Amino acid sequence: MKNVFVRHCVEASNVDNNYVVVDSLKIRHVAVKAGKIDEMSGYIDPLTHLNLDFPDHKVDLCIISEGFEKGANLRYCEQGFAFAIVPKAAFKHLGFVDYTQRMMDMKESIRTVREAKKQGAHVS
Repeated sequence: MKNVFVRHCVEASNVDNNYVVVDSLKIRHVAVKAGKIDEMSGYIDPLTHLNLDFPDHKVDLCIISEGFEKGANLRYCEQGFAFAIVPKAAFKHLGFVDYTQRMMDMKESIRTVREAKKQGAHVS
């Protein structure tokens, strides 16, 4: 897919007047295309995004959207996309995260779901 990029995203209704995220658990990853949400994940995992003990994927800025649905418009300002800041109070020490193990578990889960779908397709 050309000209698509992934950003942390927050709905405008979850941003205060100072462009600060109100509920940091209600942030998603979105694929942006042509100024709109093209694809979207579930809500972020606090263990990897709001964990002071796991700084590798900390969420600090979020692009602001009009809503959380495919095709939702993203907000703009004079400099380009409008962003909201995740407040420092949202971050906590949540302990060590074995990211490699989590990735392996996720891949195994995806493989299991795909296998089940294949078997289900042949059964019918």
